[in-house]
Amino acid sequence: MQAIVEACQAERINGEVVAVISNKADVGGLDKAAQADIPTAVLSHRDFDSREDYDAELRKLIDSFAPDIVLLAGFMRILTGDFTQHYEGRMLNIHPSLLPKYRGVNTHQRALDNGDTEHGVSVHFVTEELDGGPVVLQAVVPVFPEDSASDLQQRVHSQEHRIYPLVVQWLCTERLKLTAKGAVLDGSLLGPQGYATD
Repeated sequence: MQAIVEACQAERINGEVVAVISNKADVGGLDKAAQADIPTAVLSHRDFDSREDYDAELRKLIDSFAPDIVLLAGFMRILTGDFTQHYEGRMLNIHPSLLPKYRGVNTHQRALDNGDTEHGVSVHFVTEELDGGPVVLQAVVPVFPEDSASDLQQRVHSQEHRIYPLVVQWLCTERLKLTAKGAVLDGSLLGPQGYATD
């Protein structure tokens, strides 16, 4: 979140963060947003009887700020189909693995447990399928034999700050679109790992 706010302030993203919303009150992002004079809101999922009821209220809250796009970062909730369809093509997520590998949680430890030599992070469109929307961009980091999950998390985290603002800028400037065939950048359909260069 902080990287995206800073990229907007530096005009590397043609947009502004209009609100930061969390389902937990004790997260640092809310404090950082408030310090930057960005409106914040907390909507606890614990106050709702069902995922559907929560997502319906969350959608109302988000729409009250009239955003053009919705960005997920550390929002550890499985979203309902109605919610994801409402923001289809306008919602991105960042996930700490090289999707489709390691959907869900504990990605760094899973990479270590499986003896992977590479790990990384993916920015993808959000769809009904958990961590299953079309990948836009990935960053790869090495895995060393002595690595802990914390080491790997820090290495991945530094790459998150590089690639998420870039993809947000692509979406804000309409270079990036979600189509029935997948993610399209500058008119070209992206492959399963998203945009890549030699």
